[in-house]
Amino acid sequence: MSRGTEKGAAPRRKAGESKSATGKTTTRKTTTTKTTSTRAKAGTAKSAAKSSRPASKSGTSRPRSAALAKSAPTVRMRVDERDLHPPRRPGSADILAVALVVFMSVLAACSTSLDKSRGQPTGQTGQPAPQGEVSVQFLDVGQGDAVLVRSPEGKTLLVDGGRSAERMREQLERQGVDKIDLMIASHADADHIAGLVEAARTGRPTLFINNGLGGTTRTWERLVTALEGAGTTFQKANNQVINLGSVKVRVIAPPSGMGDDQNENSVGVRVEFGQFAALLTGDSEKKETLAWIEENRPEIRGPVQVYKSIHHGAANGDHQAWLDVVRPENVVISVGENSYGHPTRSALDLYKKNGLRVFRTDRQGTVTFRGKADGTYVSDTER
Repeated sequence: MSRGTEKGAAPRRKAGESKSATGKTTTRKTTTTKTTSTRAKAGTAKSAAKSSRPASKSGTSRPRSAALAKSAPTVRMRVDERDLHPPRRPGSADILAVALVVFMSVLAACSTSLDKSRGQPTGQTGQPAPQGEVSVQFLDVGQGDAVLVRSPEGKTLLVDGGRSAERMREQLERQGVDKIDLMIASHADADHIAGLVEAARTGRPTLFINNGLGGTTRTWERLVTALEGAGTTFQKANNQVINLGSVKVRVIAPPSGMGDDQNENSVGVRVEFGQFAALLTGDSEKKETLAWIEENRPEIRGPVQVYKSIHHGAANGDHQAWLDVVRPENVVISVGENSYGHPTRSALDLYKKNGLRVFRTDRQGTVTFRGKADGTYVSDTER
């Protein structure tokens, strides 16, 4: 507020001038004050009026002593902080600083998470690895395939069953299996499904998966009847992933365009337990395995610790391009006395060339692998 502008105030004089009683203008020394505080506006106006009272209507002013002039009161004004420091829009430097703080916080959280999980083996998903071990057994059922998988929790999977119902019954009793949670028929040939008829009656499977091509034999009809009597659910292979306890079962559906041939429509199965893996592909022939490679199916890609020889070691089964993708460490040939010449010399030479450890059920009986989630395993043979 400017001094001397109120209603009735005397005309403004120059600094240091005052009018005496005689009407003469005299000059006196004034004291300059500083603004030092932020009191309320009401107090400011009151202090300003007190320090500079306007002259009376008669033109005279009240005289001041020298001491009063030296100790003139300080004018206090209210100053809003927003006037002294007006807000500004954040610049690129501010945004970068905030981003850096957020990044460092996330990095610290990740480091903490890693420290907590240090020393714990992890599976392929990055989750803490399951405990215990998975059992993969290539049952000695003569000429044919039969693979029994058991999870640490005791869940069971049976892939194929050989051609002998009697031998399958003996194997299930020997292994102490009275319940089958999942049954998979790679295809409908008799040396893969005949033993499943007995397994269906005694194990009462919860779920049955096949290639969707129904067999034309009486053996197939007996299997369907046994599964229906057990209340089993039927599914066609469609690349399902089934959790068998802590074991993952990845079903590999046949590629499209395979026609109606049973061998070329074999269902593949990949068993995973952490970093341990086993791959089974029935009687797949070269046409099917090349189609899987063309499809770039992740389930067939190795390395895998355990691998079942295709079609009992037939000449039209395994080949170099396929093994280059699968990269197995061990190969098991499920075979018995036969007139087909299985396993063939060409298949045995191929396995030798690739440095694979070879097991044969016709010579060593049931072959068992027990794998842990860190990928380590032990093997055992019946004889």
